[in-house]
Amino acid sequence: MNTSDFFNLFLLVSAIIGFGLSFFMFFSKYGKDKSLLFLNLMILTISLNNFQSWVLERNLFQHKFMLDYLQIPWHFLSAPFFYAFLMNYLDIANKQKKILKYFLPIFLVLCASQISFVVYYSGTGTKEELSYAYERYTSIEEVISLVSSLFAFIYSYIILRYKENLFQKILSFDNLKWVYNFFKLTTFAYLLWIFALVIKFSLNFTGFLFSYYPLRISTTIIIFVLGYQGLKYLTILKERKHIRAGIEEDEDDKNENDIPTEVSNNRYEEQFLNVDIYIRTNKKFLQPKYTLHNLAKEVGLGASTLSAIINNNAKKSFVDYINEMRVEQAKKFLLNPKYEGYTIASIGLESGFNSKSAFYDVFKKHTLHTPLAFKKSKL
Repeated sequence: MNTSDFFNLFLLVSAIIGFGLSFFMFFSKYGKDKSLLFLNLMILTISLNNFQSWVLERNLFQHKFMLDYLQIPWHFLSAPFFYAFLMNYLDIANKQKKILKYFLPIFLVLCASQISFVVYYSGTGTKEELSYAYERYTSIEEVISLVSSLFAFIYSYIILRYKENLFQKILSFDNLKWVYNFFKLTTFAYLLWIFALVIKFSLNFTGFLFSYYPLRISTTIIIFVLGYQGLKYLTILKERKHIRAGIEEDEDDKNENDIPTEVSNNRYEEQFLNVDIYIRTNKKFLQPKYTLHNLAKEVGLGASTLSAIINNNAKKSFVDYINEMRVEQAKKFLLNPKYEGYTIASIGLESGFNSKSAFYDVFKKHTLHTPLAFKKSKL
């Protein structure tokens, strides 16, 4: 198997996997959610583009129909679909321009223009002459697609980077680090696309296929990364929203059993009780980045004094003291039938932990069980 055959096979396999992922996402729990639908459409267009490239390189369509060389510019829609996904995921679609309404008509015009080009030139020259003319035409079309796609991509990044005030609510659920990582990966893919086009023009539209191999690999990686992470983080986002919406003031929080039993009879006792009530009443432990200095500022005490109050009365450090409350909250979520089937990550993050791994480590430290083992042991 030579290099060309290997990449042809790679194109086919990546397209099939992309179709399978798209099918799985559509029928997943949140498959009908608007943001996931647009993400799905992006993955589908990339998969269709890869499949079309494989078909054309295998010469399966050429010279078998009237439209000998027709190539649908699926790549033109990928970035606009990502933009639509991001705006819906950030829940600001109604506040931003709906650029799809501009891209879809242009996409249809490009398809119609390509059909007109093929029909007009069909039968006017040899197969080699037609192939050369068509490659020149589609290359111009591809440049238009690249420029338009870059516009949608950069515009998406500007909104994400500089308009955080529009989606503060989402930031309380998701720090969007995974989205920023996706932008880095896609920036590399755009550089590969530019490289491939430069090679294509410099070789006068012949013998350029090798320049697209790295681009195909990068787009396949994008399918996997964006599909997996998009579905994962959308699921976590939806579950966290449901959990937070269902949190009610629990009467157990006021039960004296929730007050530490090992309270020292010292001058800090009353201050500690006030601090403890303040934290529980305002559920400060649900904030993942809540620190001793945050609490000290809010209750009007020095950080060192507050640390001594907690150490002397709770018999533990501030971190262990707050984490113990988070673990107790996580236990309630894990045993609540309302959240049956929710991911462990969603429960841990809504309990105040800043990551799934931190939740596992702290939960096991306090209960000697993993969250899942604890849940099963109580069923």
